[in-house]
Order: sequence, then C-alpha cells, then structure tokens
Amino acid sequence: MNLNNLFKISFRAILLNKMRTLLTMLGIIIGVASVIAMLAIGEGSKRSIQDNLSSMGSNIITIRPGAGRQGGVRMDMSSSQTLTLKDMNYLKNKATLITDISPVVNGNGQSINGSNNWPTSIYGVSPDYLDIRNLDIKDGSMFTQDEVNTYAKVCVIGKTIVDNLFPNGEDPIGKIIRFNKIPFKIIGVLSEKGENTFGQDQDDIILAPYTAVQKRVLAITYLNSIVASAVSEDKAEDAVTELTELMRQSHSLRENDEDNFNTFSQQEIISTMSSTSEMLTILLVAIASISLVVGGIGIMNIMYVSVKERTREIGLRMAVGARGKDILMQFLIEAILISFTGGAFGVLIGLTSTYFISTFVGWPVSVTFYSILISFVVCTITGVFFGWYPAKKASDLDPIDALRYE
Repeated sequence: MNLNNLFKISFRAILLNKMRTLLTMLGIIIGVASVIAMLAIGEGSKRSIQDNLSSMGSNIITIRPGAGRQGGVRMDMSSSQTLTLKDMNYLKNKATLITDISPVVNGNGQSINGSNNWPTSIYGVSPDYLDIRNLDIKDGSMFTQDEVNTYAKVCVIGKTIVDNLFPNGEDPIGKIIRFNKIPFKIIGVLSEKGENTFGQDQDDIILAPYTAVQKRVLAITYLNSIVASAVSEDKAEDAVTELTELMRQSHSLRENDEDNFNTFSQQEIISTMSSTSEMLTILLVAIASISLVVGGIGIMNIMYVSVKERTREIGLRMAVGARGKDILMQFLIEAILISFTGGAFGVLIGLTSTYFISTFVGWPVSVTFYSILISFVVCTITGVFFGWYPAKKASDLDPIDALRYE
C-alpha cells in the first residue's frame, strides 16, 4: 500500500473521532504553546538586557577598589578606598587601548530648588564621562576641563531632576540648586535615557566636576571608581588586561600579591547576565516540556485504545493482503498527524500568547524561527516515540485472531 493511501486512511480515522482527537491533542497544544512562550520571553529578556547594557556603552571598562592581600596580610575594607587620581593619571598616560578615561566619585543626598526637593545621587566626573557612558546633552553644555581644574560648582542634570525641582516647566539652565547645602549652577540637561535593565532611573542623576564633588561635597581624597572606554568592543578584553597590569604597577604590587582592585568590562556583565537569562529560560522550557511528555502519553493511550477498537478492521485488512508494516505505518502516521496538528495549534496559541504578553503585560518578547522549528521537531518525535508501541502491537496481530476479536 502506498504512502498516499495510508495518509488518507489515517486522516479518515482521525476525523471519525474529532472530539477524542481534539482532547488527545490538548497536552501537545499546551506543551508547544508553553515552550514557544517561554522561549520568546527568555529570548526577549536576553536581548533587552544586551540592548540596555550596550546603550550604556558596550566597550566600557570599570575599575573598582577591592580588598586584597599584601605580604600575606588580608587588607580590610578601608583598603578598598585606595583608588586615587594618581592611578587614573597613570592609566591615562600609559594605557594604549583606551580612548577616554574618567574618575568617578559619587554620593547620595537631597537636591533642593526653592521649596522643591528631591533625593538623588551626584556623580563627580570629568568631561570624558559623557562619551564613555554614551550620554548626550539635550540643552546647555557639559562642563569643561578648566571648570574641573578650578573646582567650579557647576552641574549637568537628568530629566528626573528637572521634573522634580522645576515642576512648573521653568528652564533650569542658569538656575542654582543645592545638593547637601552646596550650591551648583545648572549649565546643561542630559537627554532622556529611561530605566536600565536593573530598573534604575538613568535620568535621576547630577553630574559635576569630580574636583568639586570630591572636595566640597564628599570631603574625600580617594575615588569610588575609574571608568574608561576601550578603543573598540573587540579590544575590550585586551584593554582589561592592560589596565589590570598598569594598576598593579601603580599600586606597586609584587608578583604574588593579590589585586586590591577589580577590573571588568561591560561585555563581562552582558555575558554574565545573558548566561543567567539563558539558564532561567532553559529551566522554564524544561518545566513547560513536561506538558509535551504528558501529551505524548495521552497519544499513546488513545492509540492503544484505537487499536483495540479496530482489531477486527485490522484483521480484515490483513486478510485482504495488507502487510504488517502497512498496519504499522498506518497507526504511526495517525499518531504523528495528531501530534503534528496539535503542534500547529500550539504554535498558533503560543504566538498569540506572546503577543498578549508583550502588549498587555509589557514584557519584552522575541519569537525566533528556531523555537518554532524545535517545537515541530519535538512534536514529530513525540508522535513517533509514543505512537510506536500501539502501532507495533497492531502490526503484530494475527489476522485470524483479529477477525475473531469481539
């Protein structure tokens, strides 16, 4: 019997029990829809993380202080305040794989304009900070190196500061605000950035010359961190190695001394976050796949019942010349058709679900071709795997016993 006839017979047998077939498909439909939705959410989250971190500067390198061991003695946390301008200037003069570098000192406090106040953070940086962090000035201008050198009390503010300190729509440029009672003249407003991956408002920020923040606001002599941008994204890891070696030279660390600082690139953060997202996606897909297994068991159960119900039909077909492999193929095709059709409905429901999740819940989703392909392949394998046993039982029936079956 040719394959075309087997398909027709199998299709007709499925249509004779529409409701039972539909109920049998439910497990596969739910499983495939869940897998597609979970993969879409996982992929969407991964891309969102990558895009958000890249928007902060894909080739950023950050150096933070960290407790290390010197001469066999573990340093306490006070040693984590040993990043200084000397380190930054040493890196600026020696490093060959970076384009911009800026010290960072930061603190939290209350910003005040008249009767309006807002708790926020102030960052003391150099003018290069804008290029390193991919920030743009919307109105006004960034402070200059001369203003850094003269400890000028000028600042650039984000949109959240503008909205809260100037709620009546006043032009903030040229106005004086106070941060922890220290007056700063606003000379620029940053372009809006929105929230980052971690839910942090990137517009809730005040940038000022690091000299003014370090001396007038925080009264400290060390740096909280140093940020730099590599010459290119491809050279970021080489730049990390170079800066690490230069920092060890600047801190006069011996060969066996641990680093008392941490150097890492934005790519490392992106890679770590992406790996975490992928692991969560795999976990969610594994949970959703349980529905596919349950659906497969349902197919095997129904196919086994179908073989029992159609034993006389099988015996009759064998009596008129059908071979065992024809019976095997017929029931196997029925199982695959049920599984494959369920998979098609599952894909449709999965795509609809991701649309609703994206539209009404607001989660980032991304449906990829490979997630649909994997779903169909898994459906086909499920149909073959769980349909094989009932089909083999049918093909092994003795024609005489089958004809006598009541």
